Amino acid sequence: MAEFPLALFFIVMSESQQKTFWEHLDDLRGSVVRCVAVVVVFAVVAFFFKDCMFSIILAPKYDDFVTYRFFNRLFAGAFSNFNVELINTGLAQQFLLHIKAAFSFGVMCASPYVIYKLFSFVSPALYAHERRRARGVVVGGYVMFVLGVLLCYFLVFPFTFQFLGTYQVSGEVDNLISIESYMDTLIMLCLMMGIVFELPVVAWILSKMGLIDASFLRKYRRHAIVAILVVAAVITPTADVFTLCLVSLPIYLLYEVSVLIVRR
Repeated sequence: MAEFPLALFFIVMSESQQKTFWEHLDDLRGSVVRCVAVVVVFAVVAFFFKDCMFSIILAPKYDDFVTYRFFNRLFAGAFSNFNVELINTGLAQQFLLHIKAAFSFGVMCASPYVIYKLFSFVSPALYAHERRRARGVVVGGYVMFVLGVLLCYFLVFPFTFQFLGTYQVSGEVDNLISIESYMDTLIMLCLMMGIVFELPVVAWILSKMGLIDASFLRKYRRHAIVAILVVAAVITPTADVFTLCLVSLPIYLLYEVSVLIVRR
C-alpha cells in the first residue's frame, strides 16, 4: 500500500511536466532560430573565403577538372582543350551571386545540424519503434541526397556544361555565357539529382504504407525504364547519348535497389 502514493506522485509529476501547445510552439521557435543562426554563421564564413568557395564552384568549367582528366584517359583526350569564358551582365550581379553562393554553402554545411534539431523536436511524439524507423529514413534520405549532389557535381554537370558551353550552330556565333546562368544551372541540376536519389527511401515508405510491393515494381519495370530515360533527358538537356546513359544508369540502379529494399 505504501507504493501506491509513490506511484501516484510520479503520475502527477509526469502529467504536470506535459507541455502546452504554446510551450511546444516556443520550443519550435527556438529550434528554428538556432538553425537560422547556424546557417548564417556558416554563410558568413563562406562569404569571407570567396576564393576557395568559387574555386569549387567554377572548377567544372576548366578542362583540367578531375572528371575530364579521367575520361580523357579513357577516350584519348576527347574532353580536352576546350575553353568557355564566363561573363557578368549586371553592375551588382557579381556581389549578389557572391551572397547567393555563400548562403548556399551555409545551408549545405548546416544541413546536418538543421535536420538533427528538427528531428529532435518531432521525435518525442513518436513511439520507440517509430523513432528508430524515422531515424533510419532521415539518415538514409540525407545520405542519398548528398550522393545525388556529388554525382551531379562530378559527372552530370561537367558533361552538361562541356556540351552546351561549346555547342555552336555556326562558327560566326560565339557563346557568351553569364556567371548567373552557370550557377543557376549548377544549383538546379544538383537539387534535381539529389531529389531523384531519394527513390529508394520513397519506395521504402510507400511499401510500409502498403501502396506498392516488389511484384508491383517488377511488373512495371519496363514502364519505369521509359520514365527513367525521360527524367534523365530532362535533367541533362544535352543531345548526346553518352551523357544520357551516364545519368540513366545510376537512376536505373536505384530502381533495382528499391526493388530489393521493398522485397525485404
